[in-house]
Order: sequence, then C-alpha cells, then structure tokens
Amino acid sequence: MAWAAYLNRSTKLLRDSSIKILRMEGADAPSRAPLTLFRLNSKQDIEQFATGCDSDIGGTSTVHLDLDEHVERNKGSGSTATGRFWGEMRLDVRQELQGRIRGGYAGFRSKPRTTLFGEIVDDVSNHQFLALRLRLGGDPRLRNSYFVNLQTDGPITTDLWQHRLYFQRNDGGWEDVFVCPIHTLTFVRAPTDRNAFKIPFENFILTNTGELVQHQIAMMRERVRTVGISLLGGNSGVSGSYDLGIDSIRAVNEEDVTRPPSIEKDPSHGI
Repeated sequence: MAWAAYLNRSTKLLRDSSIKILRMEGADAPSRAPLTLFRLNSKQDIEQFATGCDSDIGGTSTVHLDLDEHVERNKGSGSTATGRFWGEMRLDVRQELQGRIRGGYAGFRSKPRTTLFGEIVDDVSNHQFLALRLRLGGDPRLRNSYFVNLQTDGPITTDLWQHRLYFQRNDGGWEDVFVCPIHTLTFVRAPTDRNAFKIPFENFILTNTGELVQHQIAMMRERVRTVGISLLGGNSGVSGSYDLGIDSIRAVNEEDVTRPPSIEKDPSHGI
C-alpha cells in the first residue's frame, strides 16, 4: 500500500509538471484561486496523516484520527464523510515519570509526501490565509487549546509555525470563522453555515519543540511540507474528552470571503 501510494504521488507529480510546461504556466500571472491542501473525506485521505500524543513518551492521553460517516455529525459540512480527531486529554503521566515529563497533548499532521523526483511541497506564497472547515465537539473547556501547525522546508526540522484556533459555536455544528489581518488579530464570525477558519499566514509564530523562538523570521511560504492540528491541554491545565471534525484545509485570499464580517473581538496569541 505504501509503495503504491509512493508511485501514485510520483506519477501525479510528473504529470502535473508536464502539464505546466505544455501550458507555459510559468509565463502567466500567479494564480490566486483557492488552493486545496488536504481533504479528509475518504480512508485514503486519512492515511495521509500521522497521529501522536503524550502516551508515546509516558503520558496517559489517547488519540484517534478516523473517517467519520456519522450523518448527524456531518450535517452542514457539505460532505458525507469527514475526518474525526478525538480521544481523551489527560494531564497525568506514569508514576515513574512524574516530575520528568509533562502530559497533556495530542495531535496529527500530514506525512511527508516523498516521490521518485523529490518531496512534494505546497506553494502558498500567492495566498493570504489558511482556511480550515471544522466542527468543534467534546469537553467545552478544551475549546481554546487547539492549534494549527505548519512545517516548511527549512534547515531545522523541529521548527513549527503555529497559530491558535478560535471557535464561536458551542453546539457541535460546522461554522464560518475568519481571522483577518488588521494590524492586531481580529476574530469575527461570518453569517454562513460552512466552516472556514481563515488565518493570515503572516500571523503564524515560529516555535521549536513547543517553545516560542525568540528571533522570529518570515515563513518560507513557497515550500510548506506538512500541516497539522494539535491539542495542548497541558498548557492550559485542562483535561477531558476532545472531538474535532475536519473537512478540508485550504489556502485562500480575501476575495474568497463572500460577505463581510459582523462581529469583532481582539484575541491573543499563544502557544
């Protein structure tokens, strides 16, 4: 299965590159059309991601990333199946490791997409925002502990670009939430039922092994390697059941917002 996926990626990369050459796409203006990075609507989509949690090093949290075909949970998503990131967030660690490690995290990220011709990366340099269609469930105390993470093709493999996810709805439905680049971050709700959590790439912060990097640099948006979501209950001291639905992850621009926002709040950064 892994070898077949490897060959499929290689064939697709070769085909796409050949089409670009034949169409002379490099001579055209860069496209600003929405760019789908990942969808989570099939078993093959889910297999593109890896999961991890504190139990890997002695904690007690659990993590799952499954294909969710539950009709009620997918109502309003526009898809018959979506990804479901769920489990138990626990702060305890094994007794022999108490005081040595900290529990309270779980996450998933896309796997590196290697091919015969090198690794596939995404160029989002012509887009302003990262957009995620999400459904928030689980313990409401964990709603402010979710983060989205990007890894670029830089020299330090442990570097991650991170931004907190903010939610409005508390009824388990799919929602539209936008984060707009207005000097300081602005958090608003859009008046539709679909979820597009829009995040300006310029507002991501650089972290390394979970800590804020003192000297921030510009993100290499031309070469995004992986995308993921993490739940950091240990940072906020909160435990409980978590449940997050994910339909798609895209890069978009301001013109992709169909209606102006109506409510504004000033959130804070955090890692």
